[in-house]
Amino acid sequence: MKRMFSIAAALVALCLAACSSYSPDAGHEVVLVEKPWFFGHGGVDTIPVTTGLTFAAFTTDGVDVDVRPTMHQLLMHDIMTSDGVPLSFDATINLQVVDSVSLIRNFGQGWYERNLEQPFGTAIRNAVKQHGMNETAISASAIDSIDKDIHDSLVDVIQNKGLPVKLLSVTVGRANPPDAIKSQRIETAAQEQRVQTEKQIKLAEDQRKDAETARAAADNAYRQALGLTPEQYVQLKNIEMVHSVCSSGKCTFIQGGTATPVVNIK
Repeated sequence: MKRMFSIAAALVALCLAACSSYSPDAGHEVVLVEKPWFFGHGGVDTIPVTTGLTFAAFTTDGVDVDVRPTMHQLLMHDIMTSDGVPLSFDATINLQVVDSVSLIRNFGQGWYERNLEQPFGTAIRNAVKQHGMNETAISASAIDSIDKDIHDSLVDVIQNKGLPVKLLSVTVGRANPPDAIKSQRIETAAQEQRVQTEKQIKLAEDQRKDAETARAAADNAYRQALGLTPEQYVQLKNIEMVHSVCSSGKCTFIQGGTATPVVNIK
C-alpha cells in the first residue's frame, strides 16, 4: 500500500514538474501560446487566463497582457510650427486592450512599438505644423485642436490595422521652444514692461503737473479776489506759514528792525 502511494505521489510530482503554472495579477490576463515539440499544432489558446491558478504543458508559453488603461509617453524634439520654429513636446496617449488573445495572436508582444509609436509621432508633427509658435505655446484652444487632430489620426490607424485596443485620451504637454527663442521672449517681455513703466511714470508726472497748474490757478484767482499784488500775496503766504509753525509756541522772536521768528529744532 505504501509502495502504491509512493508511486502515485511520484507520478503527481512528475506531472507537476512537466507543467507550467500561471496566476495573473488583477487587471492582467495571460495568453497561452502552445508550442508542441513532436505532435499536433501549436497556436494561441482562445481563452485567456484571467483569475486563479492555471496549469499548462511546459512547452506552453504564457504572455502577460495588461488590460488596464495604460499610458504611453513620447518625447518629440524639433517639431516645426507653421512659422518655422522648432518646438519640443512631451505627449502621452492612454490605451486599453479590449481583446488580449486577438492582440497576441495577430500582433504579438511589442505591439505598441511596432504599430502605434511611429504613427503617434507622425500625427504630432502633422498637427503641430498647422499652428504658429505663439499660439501653440500660449493658446489653450490651439493645444486642444492639436490633441483632437492626433486623436482622430490614431483612431484611424487603430481601425485600419484592426488593433484590438481602445484609444481613451491624447494629451500633448506644454510646448518648449529652443533656448534662443526663450531668451528673445524674455527680452521682449522685459522691453514691454519697461515701456509700460515709462508710460506710468509719464502719466504720474502729467497728473502732478496738472495738479500744480490747477493749484497755481486757484492761488492766483484767490490773490485777485483779495486785490493783492503778487508781492503782497507772497507776504501773506509767508505770514500764514509763520503762523502755522509758531502757533504751538515753538518759535522765538528776535527783535530788530523787524521781528524774525527762529524755530527751535530738537
